[in-house]
Amino acid sequence: MRRLLCGIAVVFLSLNAVSAASVDAEQAYDLLFQNGVLDTIERDKELIYQRTVTNRIRPDAAERDTGLISLSFSDDGNEMAHLEFRQDDKHRAMGVFPASVGNPMIMVFYESAIRDMAESAGGSPFYIRNRIKDALVQPAEIVEGEAAIGGKTIPVRTIFMRPFAEDPNRDRMQGFGDLVLRVTVSEEVPGWYLSLVAEAVSERDGTAVYRSEMRFEGMQEGRE
Repeated sequence: MRRLLCGIAVVFLSLNAVSAASVDAEQAYDLLFQNGVLDTIERDKELIYQRTVTNRIRPDAAERDTGLISLSFSDDGNEMAHLEFRQDDKHRAMGVFPASVGNPMIMVFYESAIRDMAESAGGSPFYIRNRIKDALVQPAEIVEGEAAIGGKTIPVRTIFMRPFAEDPNRDRMQGFGDLVLRVTVSEEVPGWYLSLVAEAVSERDGTAVYRSEMRFEGMQEGRE
């Protein structure tokens, strides 16, 4: 059994208490797609993320997609990052990415939101992808705050995006028109991303039509 080296118990202390601001598209993009965030991770370690999904339209899909995601490194010197989805004793490869570029969890995050929305609400996945990818390169709201991780308080920044806020088709999206993407990052977190959340909340009753959270859980010894 692999030992969790850096277990994480996260409590957001004051996500909006420090400051909130709007930043331009280039600054937002640089925060979302930070380069070099895997450079300091020892190559015999794995980063572990918990993905938790709720989906009122497709509860079966939520159950299917809830599990752990591991990020490990190849041992052949090629500097590739391997992602694997784990659910009980079932493991599924998710892809291989250049580790030098950055943490591929951001791509998994937005591609998962695209797939889940298309699967649940219908519509063209190409249209949904274009709207979400466009939101990733637009000016964004940034909230600075703090989080308690393993007994230590660290500074965090959260980037908020609303890809369908002005979309003329939003009323036909079965609640996904209110989709909010928020990505919380910190230099104090191995791999940069503390949490990546996609959430659509019903305006009628305030409950989540859909919610996907990928949260950093810790670092552990990789496979031998």
